[in-house]
Amino acid sequence: MIRFRAASREDVPAVVAMLRDDILGQGRERRDLDHYLAAFDRMQAEGNNHVIVGEDAAGVIIATYQITFISGLSLSAARRAQVESVRVASHLRGQGVGQEMFRDVEARARAEACSLIQLTMNASRTDSARFYGALGFEPSHTGFKKYL
Repeated sequence: MIRFRAASREDVPAVVAMLRDDILGQGRERRDLDHYLAAFDRMQAEGNNHVIVGEDAAGVIIATYQITFISGLSLSAARRAQVESVRVASHLRGQGVGQEMFRDVEARARAEACSLIQLTMNASRTDSARFYGALGFEPSHTGFKKYL
């Protein structure tokens, strides 16, 4: 069984390691943790932006995601849960950890009175696209980014 909980500052190195343990993350994540610790502190201060970690029975972090709760006016003033940075330890992928994680995502979104969960993913992640589709997510939008 996996226990999902809010990450602490002490969990940041393990979370960053999971972000790096990925074909895309290998080239974009930094080794210096100060940058990530400062970002974690900013997220904590925001109050609606959370890093969640999943621990196995031994207390080892094996999964992580970020969830941000966003209030809006569109879609009849829908409150949204935005999910990002979804990772499962590489040796456990395909073993149901992601399904457990998204049960946790949905429970947190419902507890925050969200009427929808939205997420983005890199278009090259075809396995992830199949996974999200199997969970009931619909590819409804095209996303854009502009780096500053």
